[in-house]
Amino acid sequence: MKILIIDQMHESIIPMLESIGHQVTYSPDIKREEIIQSIEPFEGLIIRSKTPMDRDLLQYAPNLKFIGRAGAGLDQIDLDYMKSRSIKLFHAAKGNRDAVAEHALGMLLSLFNHLEKADSEVRRGIWDREGNRGHELAGKTVGVLGFGNMGKSFAKRLKGFRTDVLAYDKYKKNFGGKLVKEVSWEILKEKCDVLSIHVPLTSDTRGFLTIKEIESFAKPFWLINTARGEVISFKTLNEALDRGLLKGAVLDVLENEKFKSFSEEQKEEFEILAARKNVLFSPHVAGWTFESYEKINKVLVKQIKKEF
Repeated sequence: MKILIIDQMHESIIPMLESIGHQVTYSPDIKREEIIQSIEPFEGLIIRSKTPMDRDLLQYAPNLKFIGRAGAGLDQIDLDYMKSRSIKLFHAAKGNRDAVAEHALGMLLSLFNHLEKADSEVRRGIWDREGNRGHELAGKTVGVLGFGNMGKSFAKRLKGFRTDVLAYDKYKKNFGGKLVKEVSWEILKEKCDVLSIHVPLTSDTRGFLTIKEIESFAKPFWLINTARGEVISFKTLNEALDRGLLKGAVLDVLENEKFKSFSEEQKEEFEILAARKNVLFSPHVAGWTFESYEKINKVLVKQIKKEF
């Protein structure tokens, strides 16, 4: 099969695909218009998230048999149109689930123990022990919203911390066991001290965490978001933090990750958010490790080999 790769991938992807008989064109810098002009002969397409895979583009790919998504999120792919064309979809959530889980836990521990603040102060000659007194994860109840690859992997990382882990997933049932206790959304909101988001971006999850939803939690909690920023807005985060509904937040994803395209409201709200000492950011890199970069290839190629 002729396969076009339109995003930056670990270099191992090309020999891996060629070893199972496929012809690979690697064009990580290709622009959308160039994709439209050149996609016609290709039967496979491997992407990250640079270019939306919508009907307007895919209509120019009459020979396309599959799309391989090097990652977990599918919100930029027209799944209904793919289904109507019988185009298969492969995605590599298993490739970066360990990276996401470790990053989420690392950010939470850093926030709990003021590690960024403490490091900065010591470098400046400030030795403030009391001001950097932290919290322990042991004894806390951690709620996991969404129990797919990422949520399950995060729950596994918590096992050694003597936490109670509760999980809610709207689309999955009977997954509870030694790792987590399966609960309703209402029970999770009643019990959790920490909420970690692991849901895809859909019409159901976009803007899901409103201020009204956060008000319905039984007690203030810490928020972890390594999933999709659009689940909660800057404005909601600021109001919840101002009112003490949130104790703090670790954010690997943002409502809008293109700073230059911020609306005036987003710019104002983000500046307030960025000034907070109980908020920790990273630039959407939770699944972006050296190891996951290569593991994603292995997961994709295994799926492609099985079908083609």
